[in-house]
Amino acid sequence: MALRMIGAVIRRCGLQSYTRLCLFPAVAESDCRVRRYSSAGQADPKPLTVCLQQEGIRRITLNNPRQRNALSLAMLQSLQNDILRDIDDVALRVIIIAAEGPVFSSGHNLKELTPEYGKDYHTEVFNTCAKLMTSIQAIPVPVIAQVNGLATAAGCQLVASCDIAVASPKSKFATPGVNVGLFCSTPAVALGRAVPRKVALEMLFTGEPITAHDALLHGLISKVVPEENLDTETTNIAHKICHTSRSVVALGKATFYRQMAQNLDDAYRLTSQIMVKNLALKDGQEGIAAFSQKRKPVWTNSVD
Repeated sequence: MALRMIGAVIRRCGLQSYTRLCLFPAVAESDCRVRRYSSAGQADPKPLTVCLQQEGIRRITLNNPRQRNALSLAMLQSLQNDILRDIDDVALRVIIIAAEGPVFSSGHNLKELTPEYGKDYHTEVFNTCAKLMTSIQAIPVPVIAQVNGLATAAGCQLVASCDIAVASPKSKFATPGVNVGLFCSTPAVALGRAVPRKVALEMLFTGEPITAHDALLHGLISKVVPEENLDTETTNIAHKICHTSRSVVALGKATFYRQMAQNLDDAYRLTSQIMVKNLALKDGQEGIAAFSQKRKPVWTNSVD
């Protein structure tokens, strides 16, 4: 439904010549208030990512199903730009990453990893990918992967890097690089932090896919829902996040990832300090006051 609406806006506004399309915040077809962005050197006029923000939820759709939504350098850059654009805007509360077509993402475009492109280009591809994956966890708002198909190699890495992942039963996850002579070393960074070591290594050594239910069992994804409910369930999670304080969520997200890299004593020392800091926030005080007064909190989303 969302993509059909976006497609209508694209056709009406004549944006076929743009590699990436971003609509902020809610876009009415009647006036076509659309921000346009283009990437030079792209022969394909179809946008690689489609981005729509409405009611605090930014939905980014990988939009190159003919290429199995491969994470080419251009796709990585487009996705990174969509994620980071106006990231400090208090109106933005959560990001959803979805995909058009039966493949969420097949990972890197292997055509770009041939000798013709050269070492410098290959370095740029992997550095750009690493920057994208780390930025997902570094930004102040939660990022949800909505998966309805196959996610392999760097595509699996993308899912593992997101804060939350919701998938349909038909979804599968794999790191098959070993079968083409390119071990999934960078996907292993995110995968190895999401699932038990032996599960990760079996996936990495064999390249065999795991089902959505196995991915849920091992912690790669958060939830499996029927395909017909996937969009609704993902949006429901996003709306629940929108009802919380942005500043409190931002503090909590940053602290979570920071303490995960620490030993137990350091983690408790850090989080004890953060709890005190959280109490000093306006929204920390508001939340406790609202609880005591038996009313709904009115969040300021202020960092103070």
